[in-house]
Amino acid sequence: MKNHRYCVIMAGGIGTRFWPMSRQSCPKQFLDILDTGRSFIRHTFDRFAKIIPIENFIVVTNKRYKSLVLEHIPELKEEQVLCEPIGRNTAPCIAYAAYTLKRRDPKAEMIVTPSDHLILNEEEFIRVVESSLEFVEYRNALMTIGIQPTRPETGYGYIQKSNAEEICKVKCFTEKPNREMAEVFLESGEFLWNSGIFIWKVGDIISAIEKHLPEHASLFSSIEGDLGTENEAKSIERVFSACRTISIDYGVMERADNVYVHNGNFGWSDVGTWGSVYQHGKKDRYANALSSDRINVYDTRNSLITVPKEKIAVVSGLKDYIVVDTADVLLICPMSDEQSIKSFIEDVKFSSGDKHI
Repeated sequence: MKNHRYCVIMAGGIGTRFWPMSRQSCPKQFLDILDTGRSFIRHTFDRFAKIIPIENFIVVTNKRYKSLVLEHIPELKEEQVLCEPIGRNTAPCIAYAAYTLKRRDPKAEMIVTPSDHLILNEEEFIRVVESSLEFVEYRNALMTIGIQPTRPETGYGYIQKSNAEEICKVKCFTEKPNREMAEVFLESGEFLWNSGIFIWKVGDIISAIEKHLPEHASLFSSIEGDLGTENEAKSIERVFSACRTISIDYGVMERADNVYVHNGNFGWSDVGTWGSVYQHGKKDRYANALSSDRINVYDTRNSLITVPKEKIAVVSGLKDYIVVDTADVLLICPMSDEQSIKSFIEDVKFSSGDKHI
């Protein structure tokens, strides 16, 4: 079955929480925010290329990012990049990939992954993925990978396990809890973080979409004959304009009765905020994460400071701050206020239009 294994990379997000570095023209997944020498999407491709043939990759992205995908993963052919005309969350994205794969290879096993996560222990990660693939091969199962939590994180969704085995049925999903609830989840030992990585056979996810999202199934099945032809773009435009915006978690995973979770512990982070970049960044003796040795800090602690490599910066008197400088935008805000970045963007958009967004 290994030649029937496919990897679907979801790469259509705008990455607003990483503004001003992440922009509509070049969002987070195409950036090297952690200064590793590779973009997030390139890391994702390289990780899965260890077990998936290059011709069995599919990237689903917004049509404006097709050229960026091919620039970062030049090994792909154009037909391996599926272009969404507008964002409609993960359920339509996954349905588009699933119906495309059904036409190409009805025996396909799908790994569905975001394009912008950090995995520190890739060897263990690959073991978990291959174990999941083996589990779903002969079962009607929708698999998600759960992460052993290390702290009462309020920014992640949670999955309640049915037992302590490495692979088990899911009891329930819980969206981002408050701090008190997250502490209860951590103490109980019954909950995992929801990684947003899924593994299933193409026939099983399509059956689940037909059952739980029949309007989406109807739309995509109506254009099956156009997929892979010159009529695809026009038909997808029509389907996405009619599609309800909904996540695969809410639309399918929370409703299906054949959902399993594989417990994972491999140094995972969705690197969803500047705060998480700070957590993973190299620190100086005052716990500052600095992007360059040309940044001079005085009486400054526990701060993330990112400036263009050619720029000299002097920062004095900050504690627990985010400073991100780009060619045309400077962001300075307390770490505790980073959830306000989306509202900052709206204000900038209102006063200056889209040119800085």
